[in-house]
Amino acid sequence: MMQIETIVCYRICRQFMHHVVRRRIQHVRLGSSLKIAMNFMYHRRYSSKVTGIVLGIETSCDDTGCAIVDSNGKILGEALNSQQQIHLNHGGIIPPIARDLHKQHIEHVVHDALRIASIELSDVDAIATTVKPGLPLSLVVGMNYGKHLSRTSGKPLIPVHHMEAHALTIRMVQKVDFPFLVLLISGGHCLLAVVQAVDKFLLLGQSLDDAPGEAFDKAARRLKLRNLPEFRTLSGGRAIELAASKSTDPQAFEFPMVMAQYRDCNFSMAGIKNCVRRHILQQEKLHGVEGDELIPDVFNLCAGIQMAVTRHLCQRLQRGMEFVTLQNLLPRDNKTLVLSGGVACNTFIKRAMGLVCQHMGYSLAVPPPHLCTDNGIMIAWNGIERLCADIGITHDLDSVDIDSKCPLGEDWTDKVAKASIKCKWIKLTPLLKEHSTSQE
Repeated sequence: MMQIETIVCYRICRQFMHHVVRRRIQHVRLGSSLKIAMNFMYHRRYSSKVTGIVLGIETSCDDTGCAIVDSNGKILGEALNSQQQIHLNHGGIIPPIARDLHKQHIEHVVHDALRIASIELSDVDAIATTVKPGLPLSLVVGMNYGKHLSRTSGKPLIPVHHMEAHALTIRMVQKVDFPFLVLLISGGHCLLAVVQAVDKFLLLGQSLDDAPGEAFDKAARRLKLRNLPEFRTLSGGRAIELAASKSTDPQAFEFPMVMAQYRDCNFSMAGIKNCVRRHILQQEKLHGVEGDELIPDVFNLCAGIQMAVTRHLCQRLQRGMEFVTLQNLLPRDNKTLVLSGGVACNTFIKRAMGLVCQHMGYSLAVPPPHLCTDNGIMIAWNGIERLCADIGITHDLDSVDIDSKCPLGEDWTDKVAKASIKCKWIKLTPLLKEHSTSQE
């Protein structure tokens, strides 16, 4: 009975407490059950500060997401409409189609999130929406709907940088204090930065061409993995990972060290992509592969691709860690690497990053997979972070616009290059040995 009473009071006090906070009512008598429920409602693993509720909207690419999050990191409601299968059928994301699907679904996605949270729009304290970077046609839909909600409810708008949101999501589920190092790897981005505050980032490295997720997607298409039933509904990155796990010889194909002559932290997948193309053409010619047929050694090639991308990421990361130590940018006794973005769901890459962290004296923090991919939760949480810090909150809706190619923070990439740090690379061979053991 006590449990049922607490759950009921939990739902009641969520709205009641915000009524009290907004109106600054100081003398309120509460029954014992309501006190218990309020303590439960506002208990956070590492903080008890209460500041509000934010509704977040995400439409930077091909997923229409909305979530409602409170300042304790509790997800009150979430809804997501994925366009993945539609774009897989088209062989890639078609921006006008993505825009039209966002327009078609955004209203009911937002309504579903509010319904699941059992609150009204008037109960939230701010509207957060992604405005940069991303596909312009997609960003506009989310921004306009966010402005619409802000205008009709009278709530302030919080414009959000998509990659900053990825970087800070970990703080919703784990105690990670500023400053920390973050590696953001996704379908559209590859960024290495020091996060000094909610709105202060030092960019150490960025992708010069394809991002890791994009490279995986292109490789999966060229390898025709979708012709196998088990890969038909998977993204390119997930298909490559699954295929690689079936490999019997991950070192069957050779890949060159990428950008070995450049002593910076920038990333490039062009060399790996060209090498993949050469391997496929050679294998197709060797085995007389035609039409929809796959090369016989496709699983081993996928393992080679995954290893090549992982090795490149780890080497650029290692140099970034050396630079951080040289510049004393993180506490020497409390260094954390946050790994986030869609490609951070790749188990092999996570294990490799763990190996680098172990050697470099870092702790590794990775959000759970459903928070690594694009979603409304990370946007709502970034809104909470900004609400707590009183940063970037506005009622001037006309001043808010999209920026499809917005950089992340202050650019320190030249400083890294000028440091010209030479590294003795951490070997990833233990991962290959683990793979061989698992196949026996």
